[in-house]
Amino acid sequence: MDFLDFERKTDTTDIAYVIDGFQKGTIKDGDKVTLKGTIHRIKEMSGFAFVNIRTSRMVFQCVWEDGKSNIDSEKFKDFSCEECVIIDGTIIAEERSRLGFDVRIDDMKRISGRAAVLPIEVSNDRKIDKLNLNTLLDNRVIALRNPKIRAIMRVCDGVMYSFREFLRQEGFTEFVPPKMVESGAEGGADMFEVDYFGRKAYLNQSPQMYKQIMVGVFQKAYTVGPVFRAEKFSTNRHINEFQGLDLEMGFINSFEDLMDLEARMFVFMFRTLNEQYSAELEMFLGRGNRLPELKKFPKIRFMDAKKLFADAHPGEVGIKALNEPDFAPEEEKWLGEYFLKEYNCPIVFVTHYPSIKRPFYAMDDPEDKNFTLSYDMLLNGLEVTTGGQRIHDYEMQVAKMKSRGMNVDDFEDYLTMHKYGMPPHGGMGLGLERIVQNLLGLDNIKKATAFPRDRDRLRP
Repeated sequence: MDFLDFERKTDTTDIAYVIDGFQKGTIKDGDKVTLKGTIHRIKEMSGFAFVNIRTSRMVFQCVWEDGKSNIDSEKFKDFSCEECVIIDGTIIAEERSRLGFDVRIDDMKRISGRAAVLPIEVSNDRKIDKLNLNTLLDNRVIALRNPKIRAIMRVCDGVMYSFREFLRQEGFTEFVPPKMVESGAEGGADMFEVDYFGRKAYLNQSPQMYKQIMVGVFQKAYTVGPVFRAEKFSTNRHINEFQGLDLEMGFINSFEDLMDLEARMFVFMFRTLNEQYSAELEMFLGRGNRLPELKKFPKIRFMDAKKLFADAHPGEVGIKALNEPDFAPEEEKWLGEYFLKEYNCPIVFVTHYPSIKRPFYAMDDPEDKNFTLSYDMLLNGLEVTTGGQRIHDYEMQVAKMKSRGMNVDDFEDYLTMHKYGMPPHGGMGLGLERIVQNLLGLDNIKKATAFPRDRDRLRP
């Protein structure tokens, strides 16, 4: 009888192992190594060539020299970009290299080739940056291999990791809500209809009902997953499927508890990204640059923010802003610039949004029913979070639904939790792609999505 030897083994063919060994002195100039990766770029000169090898997180340089390798010049010419190889090489100390060494290629074996010429140059960042968005997305399968584009996806990973890790430390439990539902959580027409065994069903536009239900189970619950909105927007900050980072917590004293939690979350997130994703951040922020240290979080009421903008924009622009129950994108951008300039804060919480612009489950401010105990969080002038306190009392929730002309019978499952007792609770929803778009300064949210879905795109 044989058994698996499942203990994790050190991968000596990983460049990270070699880098660590070189820094510690266990691997030295002249030592032999074997490495694996994908040929990222070949820069061939007379008698030698630089061969850049791409691994899961980095690109490192190897050197081929005619006469010092088992591969002659004719055989070397057969290798091309995106082929997977195993390299037997020698460590050559090199002060000019950012790793402190190069790898001289003694031999190189192709373990997987390619069958066609690449449609775009994955290894050329400047050419990738100049591609129009549709070309970039049409060739997404290949474009994602570009280190700079790949770095965006790594930062997405960092944000999701930070969200999960922080909430675990705060005592939250993750759950998985369904993605096909009988009706929408927030109503409206922005839902994708699907055929569910001859019945109408919809792709879920929000996990709102389910995360509230889970407050009655765990008191603190969160979920990470796709959210679907059939909105016909074509802007640089809208997509029809995005990754929602949602949480809900019970026994809150006020919606201020939610903002306090989120402030701590973003402190943790920025610190984690700076410590563990610095190489990816540098590709967009510049060498040596990091996300700012968050020390304070200003908050301002919705109407006060409106007046602040109007005072800075006298005339028709300011008057129009005061008469609108929501912020226009230019208002959010101006608020972000204002608080960054005046208080050196990239984040601001805007509270007490008008009731008419908040969903039926938002708790109204008892001091003024025209406004709610809710907020948006703006990050560098872009709304990335919506949160607030929910109505937990059954009679109060039914009354608000009826005041909006809603059919209470359509929300039987939702109201069941209220009927049988719920603690004061609230929560928030964050858009992963908007956060990453903002942090890296991307001009379009689709670039912060591995495989974006908009009104025109269902591939790849």
